[in-house]
Amino acid sequence: MDTPASILQLEQHRTALTGHCYRMLGSFCDAEDATQEAMIRAWRHLDSFDGRASLRTWLYRIATNVCLDQLSSKDRRWRPMEEGPGYSSMPAIEALAQKPGGYWIEPIADVRALPADADPSERAMLKQSIQLAFVAALQKLAPKQRAAVLLVDVLGFSAAEAAETLETSVAALNSALQRARTALAEPARREPADLSESQQKLLNEYMAAFERYDVDSLVGLLRRDATFSMPPYALWLEGPDVVRSWMLGPGSGCRGSRLLATAASGLPAFGQYRIDPAGGYKPWALIVLELSGDVIAGINSFLDTDTLFPRFGLPARLDP
Repeated sequence: MDTPASILQLEQHRTALTGHCYRMLGSFCDAEDATQEAMIRAWRHLDSFDGRASLRTWLYRIATNVCLDQLSSKDRRWRPMEEGPGYSSMPAIEALAQKPGGYWIEPIADVRALPADADPSERAMLKQSIQLAFVAALQKLAPKQRAAVLLVDVLGFSAAEAAETLETSVAALNSALQRARTALAEPARREPADLSESQQKLLNEYMAAFERYDVDSLVGLLRRDATFSMPPYALWLEGPDVVRSWMLGPGSGCRGSRLLATAASGLPAFGQYRIDPAGGYKPWALIVLELSGDVIAGINSFLDTDTLFPRFGLPARLDP
């Protein structure tokens, strides 16, 4: 490969590699760093690429090992729902604890994780595999188990290819894969990648109800055991009644907000803008919704707008 072609060929895989690293690490920021390191390693070792495997396979091997290196020195990331039982009644504001940014699983913009040239079936699998619940379930696996299930079940590696990537035997790989699949069986249930017509109607109803702050209509869209979380706070709530109390109490500052639709971690999402006393609307949260059929199973409001809104291409403010 000559130099210009080599750079171009490597860069064509950047989005797919970022998605893979995100599944491994649970963080877009960490995934971006890991992908860049994988690109640098690939560039430095292009002379050793002998073509026995495809360039795609070779790059995934490098990226996987970069992630395994990172995981050896990093704690796993969490969701608020893993911190203990949810509040069944309204918590006091002063009781809310914040965790550092590196503690929580982060959402990722679909366009940063899903390659545009993927065929429809591949794209559907990749989109499902970046959903928050699945990424959270992956984080509970040992790093090599995590890598095994992603390489084989998501990326389509053969057992021999995955074993070579992880520098283990096929028998050991299959054993790790079996344990990983067993652990993922329940939490890894994912919604279809494409929204149905009724789900799109549900999102339209959610957006309209939120902007007019019709709380009764909003909670009427929730599943009986729906969760609400708000990273970086460890707070999480369960059930429509307590979510209603929150929205009419501590959350009432969201009245009058505007929403802009986007997509995050393979899920429908909205950039939320609250009224700015100085005029217009200012960023408040990236709301990521988890659906279960035709109801909302989870509302995740990520408050780190300084970091998230630029990543998602959301405007820094909205005019009146």
